[in-house]
Amino acid sequence: MNESENNPLLRDITRRHFFRNCAVGVGSIALASLLADSVSASPQSQTANRKSHIGPHFPPRAKNVIYLFMAGGPSQLELFDYKPKLVELNGKPIPDSLIAGKRFAFMDSSFKDRSTLLGTRRKFAQHGKTGAWVSELFPHQAKIVDDIAIVKTVATDVFNHAPAKLFMNTGSSQFGRPSMGAWVSYGIGSECKDLPGFIVLMSGPRGPRGGAVNWGSGFLPTIHQGVPFRSTGDPIVNLSSPPALRRITNVTRSTPSTR
Repeated sequence: MNESENNPLLRDITRRHFFRNCAVGVGSIALASLLADSVSASPQSQTANRKSHIGPHFPPRAKNVIYLFMAGGPSQLELFDYKPKLVELNGKPIPDSLIAGKRFAFMDSSFKDRSTLLGTRRKFAQHGKTGAWVSELFPHQAKIVDDIAIVKTVATDVFNHAPAKLFMNTGSSQFGRPSMGAWVSYGIGSECKDLPGFIVLMSGPRGPRGGAVNWGSGFLPTIHQGVPFRSTGDPIVNLSSPPALRRITNVTRSTPSTR
């Protein structure tokens, strides 16, 4: 081993400047990625490069989709789904014909009067040409019922929170299916290749039961995976370097290099 190989200062400088000075350094790789579209052989290939990663498989009619999943929101029985029979049976025992042979989560352990029905406390009225039933909670929505779609035919036998929310967002109570947002991203594409086309805005620190599978990509490419934004701290988890790494980086930058 010669004298230069034993010199620790020389070895440190070599490691420090390796990626900057070598022909395939990180900077060169980043620059090549940024210029990839502009150095394409033809305008057609440039367009293919921009759209191949997230472009739609056919021209979409929709431009944007905002999907509000109101976990913990008011019951549909208080909003759009008027049940006059339930109001009639309010405070009365559940008919045996409705519960025979069926399972209901936590009914035995969480409710003292588990055999008593509870009807809506809100007043309902019909609105628009369609005669849609809307409760008093939605006075403004009641004026536009002919311009919106109210779907009341969705049903499931999934009775626990996490699998029911997974079913609501993916159409299945089992893992592995793409979420609604992933399908939308797959269907209409994205105009930007450097930012996520599908973002998730959560209220509260925990988020919905079931977690990330509610906005997962399933068997679709992972580029259609939802990116959750947080209301506190960094919007995206692990976006910033850890404090310890920042301290080491600052020390390294402040140390004068000797050639």
